[in-house]
Amino acid sequence: MPLVLDRPRWRDTFDSLRIRNYRLYVLSQVVANTSVWMQRIAIDWLVLELTGSVALVGVTVALQFGPILLFGAWGGVIADRYAKRSLLIQTQSVVVVLCALLATLTIAGVVQVWHVFLAAFLLGTAAAVDGPARSAFISEMVGHSRLRNAISVNASIFHLGGMLGPALSGMLIVLVGSGWSIAANAVAGLVVLSALGAMRVGELRPSPRLTRSTGQIRAAVRYALSKPAIFWSLVTLFFVSTFGMSLPVLLAAMANDVYETGARGYGLYSSLAAVGAFLGALLSTRRTSLRLRSIVGGAIVYGLITAAAGFAPVVGVFLVALVGIGLSRLLFAMAAESMTQLSSNTSIRGRVMSLYIMVLLGGQAVGGPLMGWIAEEWGARLALAVAGLVPAIAGIAIAATLARTGELTLRVSIRTPRVPVRIVSRPRGSGGCAADARADESQAG
Repeated sequence: MPLVLDRPRWRDTFDSLRIRNYRLYVLSQVVANTSVWMQRIAIDWLVLELTGSVALVGVTVALQFGPILLFGAWGGVIADRYAKRSLLIQTQSVVVVLCALLATLTIAGVVQVWHVFLAAFLLGTAAAVDGPARSAFISEMVGHSRLRNAISVNASIFHLGGMLGPALSGMLIVLVGSGWSIAANAVAGLVVLSALGAMRVGELRPSPRLTRSTGQIRAAVRYALSKPAIFWSLVTLFFVSTFGMSLPVLLAAMANDVYETGARGYGLYSSLAAVGAFLGALLSTRRTSLRLRSIVGGAIVYGLITAAAGFAPVVGVFLVALVGIGLSRLLFAMAAESMTQLSSNTSIRGRVMSLYIMVLLGGQAVGGPLMGWIAEEWGARLALAVAGLVPAIAGIAIAATLARTGELTLRVSIRTPRVPVRIVSRPRGSGGCAADARADESQAG
């Protein structure tokens, strides 16, 4: 599925930022996506400090992401039915209040575990609506001509925040404690509200609103199942998010139990992953094509690097592997999100993206307690190895399945000794996934 016909000029790498409304949105999202991960990590570390249990840290992760798994489909319906900007104003207002309350309790030294659990669940519930609304709002700001570039920029910011946030949170926890990392997300919510309020509403391109009727969630599920580009992206994402994206839990265990470096080491590990993510963000905006094989291959590479970090014999190898984890994770996640969005018609995009977010964050809700339990029972090293090997094996199995159904094939070439075996698209007269995506894009336009 080609994203652009030619490699963009460097000055056009961020072409969508020429639109004022989207520029305001991106600037606020750089702050918001980083701070929300600062808050999530601070909450996880706070529970570890209060209880000393890695398993309960996993439960906290589940409470943050579980509501997305439970209510995410309805969040997509709401995003398709109502004005996206108004929804975002409401959800961000809820985030500001909840984070301010939890930060106050933490800084005052009176916070209890049940306070943290309740706040995590309510924040996750708000995110179930906020996520699909954000994804669908992009096309309303930039229109069809710049949508591809905007999706790439937005996905890079989202996943880069997932790497930068933990790093900054680790440093802030060491310096002033968890409460201030949580407070940072309340301040970031105010930044987002200011950006939404400053937008020129007349320049938005509202998408058609979904009328109330029955079966709208089932329609989105059938749509996703009927599109190979969406279906296989979600299947691959499920294995990566469930087993491979509980990195904060595992890095906390590595810092606490293996290398005994505490919060300082945790901040260093997260920072190195953030460096890789930053490099991945730059590479993602230069991508000239996007195909299903790059998503499946990306999952395999990400899994192998993560497993290598778990088996690392010395700390130096572990630190280098963390950079690779950050880079490969961002490239995979950006490709999967872009494929899902670009393969969806605008009238159903909110619901389809709710399915994507349910898999992405809901998988972490399931994987958080699971990987935390493995780390407690069998050690952080084995848990990190499992976090990489399962997605890698799943990616190989998916590639084999697609080869049998005619989507992909293996190409062996002695002319390229550095990469002798590659996953490539099988030539098809119908155009396969690429044709589906292009057809939907033409409808969206």
